[in-house]
Amino acid sequence: MIQIKNTPHFAGVTISGDVHDMEALYESLHTIVGEEMEWGSYAGARIRVLGLCYDLRHAIMGDRELTFVDNGMDEYKMKKLSVVANDKNIYLSCNILWPELLFVTMALNDFVKLYADKQAVRNYQPLMDYRNIWDNSIATVRNFQASIVNCIKETIPATSINRILKLMNVDYTWSARYATQYLDELNYKFIVMDSEKRHKNITIMVKRIAEQGREYQDVKEAVLEAARDYNCDMTEIIYDLEYPETIEW
Repeated sequence: MIQIKNTPHFAGVTISGDVHDMEALYESLHTIVGEEMEWGSYAGARIRVLGLCYDLRHAIMGDRELTFVDNGMDEYKMKKLSVVANDKNIYLSCNILWPELLFVTMALNDFVKLYADKQAVRNYQPLMDYRNIWDNSIATVRNFQASIVNCIKETIPATSINRILKLMNVDYTWSARYATQYLDELNYKFIVMDSEKRHKNITIMVKRIAEQGREYQDVKEAVLEAARDYNCDMTEIIYDLEYPETIEW
């Protein structure tokens, strides 16, 4: 089962699980976001989800961190079962910054809806296709989101939980044509904060990402202007911002 825990200095979270958990999440995310340009308006959001997939793949390949986790096996059980076994499992892990994770979590709501509607049409069923309830990819992604929400609940004040979850869940598709360059700015601001300020700013990051206020609109206008100047899609505009070489996770 995928586990989500805060990093020591609240820069983000550590996503961990055994190799089967990580592979299942990786494959499900790829399935949910569809093929390239399948949903053109969501290209920016899709790239951000695939960015997470990139880190998951490297974790699976052993290029990130690993930990040993108790698996419930002990001397008594080994003796009873007449086996000699390891009492720990290997969990692979990777880190993701809080602003990035919050956006991905919210964008996945859109992709689940798009994917479910596509499956329903493909199967000549009404959009409320009950087979989607048991779709492996949807179930895996929803379980991933649930683990993230559990981590959020353990991190932010109880008085803020309902308000934050309401911001993160809307009835309409939300991430279409989102200027994801704004996330680079939020990620950078979050990185350079100290641990205490990061902890306090998680709820603020949710609001800034979801509400798309003046700061976001300024970034989007600049990105759209650059896209017009270079005659390209807004997803091709790279934000002129470099993260610090070392992040105090």
